[in-house]
Amino acid sequence: MTTDTATGPDRSFLFVLGSSRPHGNTEILARAAAQQLPPGTRRRWVDLAQLPLPDFQDGRHESDGWTVGETEEALRQATLEATDIVLASPLYWYTLSAHTKRYLDYWSGWLTVPGSDFKQRMAGRTLWGVTAMADHDEVVADGLVTTLHHTAAYLRMRFGGLLTGNGSRPGQIRDDGRAMIRAKTFFQRETPLARFPYEEQTESR
Repeated sequence: MTTDTATGPDRSFLFVLGSSRPHGNTEILARAAAQQLPPGTRRRWVDLAQLPLPDFQDGRHESDGWTVGETEEALRQATLEATDIVLASPLYWYTLSAHTKRYLDYWSGWLTVPGSDFKQRMAGRTLWGVTAMADHDEVVADGLVTTLHHTAAYLRMRFGGLLTGNGSRPGQIRDDGRAMIRAKTFFQRETPLARFPYEEQTESR
């Protein structure tokens, strides 16, 4: 986990990188958006592919429970310390990457840890999404938007929407001028409280 030197008292962004490729198109797009955050905004970057995090095992209904490892606890604390969580995942089979989905699976475990107040503490925070995809038609990412929105709604979080861009080959996202322009104002968007059922807002991507 790396933390930018800039700090700020009000907003704290956790960028969760879920690609299996280092410095991929999704990360490039996420960093382009992060550069536009106001000076002093705290930004932490977590590359899930670099963390020794085992697959999640659901022990919610087992008496022995789940032994929390050092990496998992550090990730949980980083999540709880952020006011804004940005899931930067390439579009794999029209949804999250395996690394990102595993991270969200761990949220299930954190919800039921004895004495945990994970759900209460996540309420009111903001969930964002950033994705790069090979398809030029953004409608193929609708499943990912729904996943992120419903996750936010369940936890009573705000939802900032999904920033999309086109890129398959390394660095190709830089050629998507529209995506790079949208990245400049992505984190300036309104972030309404996510509610069921999901109704897409105008200019949501």
